[in-house]
Amino acid sequence: QVQLVESGGGLVQAGGSLRLSCAPSGRTFINYRMGWFRQAPGKEREFVATISRGGESTYYTDSVKGRFTISRATVKNMVNLQMNSLKPEDTAVYYCAASAKYTGWTSANGYDHWGQGTQVTVSS
Repeated sequence: QVQLVESGGGLVQAGGSLRLSCAPSGRTFINYRMGWFRQAPGKEREFVATISRGGESTYYTDSVKGRFTISRATVKNMVNLQMNSLKPEDTAVYYCAASAKYTGWTSANGYDHWGQGTQVTVSS
């Protein structure tokens, strides 16, 4: 069982930056596609970004393109989400997820393992 632990959330003013990190506990996730999702109060969990197993391919939801960057550091066994130019509408709990599947990467159903989430709050 892969356990994922997120860190790096917090409170930031609009226009600011945060860097989220995700680290597995107990085993490597080198053979997993990784993703970030977020869930705002009263809303469904939504896809944010994903990165392929080798890190050569990334994909983002339209609302974060050009502002967020997903990356993976194989040596450190971590996945990061650099978030710049943050907006109040980015406020949500952000979840790291790992997928052993080869389809459905923009859907929560496409992921097998989840972290507990980290809160990101952007003030206006």
